[in-house]
Amino acid sequence: MLVRKIVGHLASIAALVLLGGLLSATLVRLAPGFDTDERELDPSLSAESLRAIRAERASQHNILRFYATYLRGAAHGDLGTSQALGQPVGNLLRERWPVTLRIAGVGLLLGWLLASTLAFTACLWQRPPGEVLGTALSGAFLCIPAAVLALASVIFNSPGYLAIALIVFPKIYRYSRNLLAKAYAMPHITAARARGLGELRILARHALPVAGPQMIALAGVTISIALGAAIPVESLCGLPGIGQLAWQAALSRDLPLLVNLTVLVTLVTLLANSGADVMNYVLRPPEA
Repeated sequence: MLVRKIVGHLASIAALVLLGGLLSATLVRLAPGFDTDERELDPSLSAESLRAIRAERASQHNILRFYATYLRGAAHGDLGTSQALGQPVGNLLRERWPVTLRIAGVGLLLGWLLASTLAFTACLWQRPPGEVLGTALSGAFLCIPAAVLALASVIFNSPGYLAIALIVFPKIYRYSRNLLAKAYAMPHITAARARGLGELRILARHALPVAGPQMIALAGVTISIALGAAIPVESLCGLPGIGQLAWQAALSRDLPLLVNLTVLVTLVTLLANSGADVMNYVLRPPEA
């Protein structure tokens, strides 16, 4: 059953990644100003160079043909060439992916640490100040746009992963706190308190097993949130990662680069969500 579930997830991932790449190419092609290219404004270019630039854009007018060509090249390890940067897309991704992995990974870890600490403290302490502190902090950062937090990171010269941590923190806290509150309202928690069990033991042995599967699923979702937060953070902080690359590609309507970035982000998001689903299946089999 586990093997069948994994195979099913892999098949779904493959289909959704292919569909996501096609939809991305279609949206970019239909975007206003797709045929414009700032390189044409260069007065030093010859007429032959201008014709070559226009021919390059013209080859992308038929989306199905472009996408079929892209898939054939990707099957042989050729992800195409960025029109804006003039470099192979594969090289750009290899150079920039480690930066985003470090920033988003550390930021996600810090966000989970802060949110979990406040959520667990509110449950263990069982006092209004703990609940008010967590709710006030999460509500405040939830109202601040990601770009503003990125600008604050630039102004105060703080690391980019701190901005990502503050972006994902309120979402993690509010959902995990609600899960724990729902678990604490169950009858067996009341029975455990009546037997005189300590709050720490109740949390570890009775509340977390109930809220655990949903929190694992939340962990998968927050990976995509962190990747999305990396775009404004890297762009405004000048960090050479995938997020900054996505912003540059969007501004220049770089179709080959945008399709590859969409496929990459879709793949990571689906793998994270499927991994959380499989982990829940292993930890809590259906027959249990």
